[in-house]
Amino acid sequence: MNARIFPVAAEPLVEWPAEGVARVPFQVFSDQAVYQQEQEKIFRGPVWNYLCLEVEIANSGDVRTSWVGDTPIIVTRDEQGKIHAMVNRCAHKGALVSLKDRDNVPSLTCVYHAWNYKLDGTLNSAAFRNGIRGKGGMPDDFDTSKHRLQPLRVATFSGIVFGTFSEETPPLEEFLGEPIMKFLARNMDHPLQILGTHSQIIHNNWKLYAENVRDSYHATLLHTFYTTFKVNRLDMDGGIVLSDKKWHHISYAKRATLEVADEYKTEQIHSASYNSALAGPELLDAWDGFDDNITHSIQTVFPNFVSQLTLNSLAVRFFVPRGVDKTELYWIFLGYKTDTPEQTKMRVMQGNLTGAAGLVALEDGCINSFVQRGTRSSPDVASFIEMGGKVAESNESSRATEASVRGFWHGYREIMGFK
Repeated sequence: MNARIFPVAAEPLVEWPAEGVARVPFQVFSDQAVYQQEQEKIFRGPVWNYLCLEVEIANSGDVRTSWVGDTPIIVTRDEQGKIHAMVNRCAHKGALVSLKDRDNVPSLTCVYHAWNYKLDGTLNSAAFRNGIRGKGGMPDDFDTSKHRLQPLRVATFSGIVFGTFSEETPPLEEFLGEPIMKFLARNMDHPLQILGTHSQIIHNNWKLYAENVRDSYHATLLHTFYTTFKVNRLDMDGGIVLSDKKWHHISYAKRATLEVADEYKTEQIHSASYNSALAGPELLDAWDGFDDNITHSIQTVFPNFVSQLTLNSLAVRFFVPRGVDKTELYWIFLGYKTDTPEQTKMRVMQGNLTGAAGLVALEDGCINSFVQRGTRSSPDVASFIEMGGKVAESNESSRATEASVRGFWHGYREIMGFK
């Protein structure tokens, strides 16, 4: 069992404003007890969590370490090709077992006392189990079958590996829902190849980033590059699709159908006021990879997974809580094994749009730290989230809305019990 630093309260720790998902109390971004309860109710609760991509554990013996909330995880593929996930914590003294991000090994061995585990997490052997020269060793009733790495349930979809601690978590297909599965498959159900990875620390609560990736409204304002070079604007055809439970979302735009709106001319939209040119305009060249004309999409799966396509740059990202005011954001840039060398080169080049130092995503690395700093001294104040209405619902005619942000808080309140 995972020891709790803070007890889980019998009563909800937060009294949510009467306006519901159109308000979010700042308390949830800085309260340590809320953070601890999230680990129990969300990450170790009835939720499917992103673990890794199947391409990262393509071969027997492959190992990938990951996280579910603040719990370290090992994902393996065994000799029969089956995928397993388990807590990265030795059943003996609790030390980390796998110390590398990626590895290929015949078994898992804890460096501390050499307890050795099979790739499915069951205990294979314990060093000096029978002592030395008949002295010492484990008691006669020591049973290797009773000591294993704590397992998770595992399910896969479109090359993505998900895991859950809870037996109450519904089947993955039910958890995701039809519209989310269909769009995930559009981008991800291909023979994938990894083009690059990196991670960054952002100094804000993990839920602020969960809001950020669902917030299509900010992109045309904060991200000057998007608007100036007409990569993603609110006056492009596009929309917002929420899952049936509202927890997950899709935001999409079509660059070819841009018709400049009067609001960009008359309102104080600083990102539309620049007359800039690129020294390398080929950065924005793109080929039509799909027949739906969608050139930009952000898709989320609650609580912390994102799939994105910007022109031809395909990536996934997932964000891991590192404390109440710190989050680690992981980026994995992808291509298809069927890509030509020219297409791969284009994907790699367009990878410069996003990521820690991306031409677009650079601002996201700091903006939520401004929110963290601005809210932590006012836990009794709430944010105002009414752009596009007060409820969480799909809108395929406009992205000038915070509907998907409200959808996240709909799911959060439901699972946390904050009514």
